[in-house]
Amino acid sequence: MTQPLKRPLSGLLLNRFITLFKYSVGLSLLWWLVALPVQAAVEMRVAVAERLDRLAVGSSTTAIVKDAGGQGVGQLPQGRSVTVSAEGRALRLADWRGQAFWVEPANGGYVFINNTWYRGRVLVMPVEGKVTAVNWVDLEAYLYSVLGAEMPASWPQEALKAQAVAARSFALYRRDRSASQLYDVGPTTAHQVYKGLASEAPATVAAVNATQGQVLTHGGRIIEAVFHSSSGGQTENVEDIWQRSLPYLRSVPDFDQDAPVFRWSETFSAGQFEQRVTGIGRLVSASPEQVTPRGRVMSIRLQGTSGSRTLTGTELRQALGLRSSLFAIAIQGDTIRVDGRGYGHGLGMSQWGARGLALQGYAYPQILAHYYQGTVLGQIQVAAQW
Repeated sequence: MTQPLKRPLSGLLLNRFITLFKYSVGLSLLWWLVALPVQAAVEMRVAVAERLDRLAVGSSTTAIVKDAGGQGVGQLPQGRSVTVSAEGRALRLADWRGQAFWVEPANGGYVFINNTWYRGRVLVMPVEGKVTAVNWVDLEAYLYSVLGAEMPASWPQEALKAQAVAARSFALYRRDRSASQLYDVGPTTAHQVYKGLASEAPATVAAVNATQGQVLTHGGRIIEAVFHSSSGGQTENVEDIWQRSLPYLRSVPDFDQDAPVFRWSETFSAGQFEQRVTGIGRLVSASPEQVTPRGRVMSIRLQGTSGSRTLTGTELRQALGLRSSLFAIAIQGDTIRVDGRGYGHGLGMSQWGARGLALQGYAYPQILAHYYQGTVLGQIQVAAQW
């Protein structure tokens, strides 16, 4: 049985072009925009729903339904949704049963998955006896949504452009390493936030179009262009956080002083802390055992009335719901106060820092050169689709 759908927001046209150019910029470095090898049109695979008992799928236009092998089995009517459910190792989509199904909107339509509209098409498949939906979407169209979800559309255009290049680079880095997996990225901060059409805005779409195909490279390879909200004044060296060696993720001064999370504090009652960090009783002392040169907590020993535990900074951050692992704990009677700075892991580009530099008049290549040291701004070339 089909259900009527609400109409999606009007889409913004994707302006495709192929170009090669160069220019030199930099706070202290000289960059040259270089061409990378020509490749076919790039699609991202985004897992927008994972391991659900059932989900709804539909289309803003008539959609073609294909089986796992790509053979057409029928159509979905415009503006109606159907339920997809798992049946053992197979799926049931409306009246069809099969190993997996493609739903491909016709005439530039949008696909509907569980109350959210997306560009592109969707592959639904069984995973561990549940239903997973993967949105296959053009790279630039994917970025239309990511940019609007990751950075406010009201921010300076140069900051938005810097975010677009970083997000494109990160997406392609992930894509190159996920060929054997079911998808390239998820829709959350674990990778990049993706909300479909709902997070698109004219300003963010313009920033994606203005930087179309541009990526950051180091040693001829697209970089892992991670980013975060705010570092609290200074970003981190990657080896201090992830024990990896990436020469372009170096500690640099941040320009995020306007961030509302530049400094923050949280307070917990002794009982609240005991509920969130179990096994030690009431907290008596908190002693960082390992910190980065910038003060970010890597491990901390918690001594309580009935035991002790050593946690990583990330583990304690998650247990207490803190914004970052750049914090200090003070026990004040029956209250535990946590004072901290920044939001996120502190690696790569700070979004609030990018905003700060843009407001000072820096262009997006300069912003990127600051946060990703020694990188080159390159242009992927997309083969013409005739």
